[in-house]
Amino acid sequence: MSRALTEHLEKQGFVLLDGALATELEQKGADLNDPLWSARCLLESPELISEVHSDYLRAGADVIASATYQASEAGFRERGLSSKEARALMQEGVDLAVRARNDFWLGDGSGDSYNEKIAGGEIGRDGLKPLVAVSMGPFGACLHDGSEYHGNYTSNWREVSVFHRERMLWLAEAGADLLAFETIPSLPEAEILLELLEKHVNDLHGLPTWISFSCKDGQHVSHGEPFRECIELIAGSRRVVAAGINCTAPSLVTELLRSVDATDLPLMVYPNSGETWVAHAHCWLGQSDTDFAIEEWFDAGVRLFGGCCRTRPDDIADMRKTLVALGG
Repeated sequence: MSRALTEHLEKQGFVLLDGALATELEQKGADLNDPLWSARCLLESPELISEVHSDYLRAGADVIASATYQASEAGFRERGLSSKEARALMQEGVDLAVRARNDFWLGDGSGDSYNEKIAGGEIGRDGLKPLVAVSMGPFGACLHDGSEYHGNYTSNWREVSVFHRERMLWLAEAGADLLAFETIPSLPEAEILLELLEKHVNDLHGLPTWISFSCKDGQHVSHGEPFRECIELIAGSRRVVAAGINCTAPSLVTELLRSVDATDLPLMVYPNSGETWVAHAHCWLGQSDTDFAIEEWFDAGVRLFGGCCRTRPDDIADMRKTLVALGG
């Protein structure tokens, strides 16, 4: 496992991720009704992305994720950018997170507040430097049609592999601490990722990687394969340091965890708020529920916690309080 994650787990017994990026950008006035989704702000308002990263760091997040989930060369080229400009913009997405983390850590403004809270025992980070993860969504996320929640792509798997390979290799050079493949809807797409991670291990400079899945019920990932089989597959890889569930209703998480056989691989959970994304209407519907069963999930072996769509810094701050009270 990555020394960076190991140190966090050894010192505090858990790793706290951030929450939703798009939700906070919209709260700050961004219009994300766009195929680029939150990556639109890389073009139009990068300062808002920096603000959101800082908000999550102040809330106690150990890891912040870059604004690259839905960013792709093809998506930016449709907006008139060249391939070189598109790649530079994706790099900027990572740079924004790295700069926010470094400013925070070095005591530049919010960092001073952080140091005061450490001294007062309010955050309980044990002096651990926050990490930056490169957020990489599934192939379907860049289609802007909601297919990360079903995985029924019309493209062939070779096209999916080429898409992931190119973006993975570009972003591995961006200076982050981790690679995060998120909202993966199917076992076949996870298999492609593992093949690429193994084939290009030297090109990735030893960056630790996690893979998390979107799930449709208490047993299956969104495409229909058993969640248990997905975790078994990833547990056999030397290239992945954590795996689990994201952007899934919290009411499904406990059953999903119970479906998994015992594993030494650290499990991760960062659910959405329980609402359902309606792709054709570009909105979330249903009842919000951020009353996460942190203690229950911790007992089930989860060690990386956070939030996905519709969760906010206050939710992350509440998680930190619960996890610190658990004693790691």
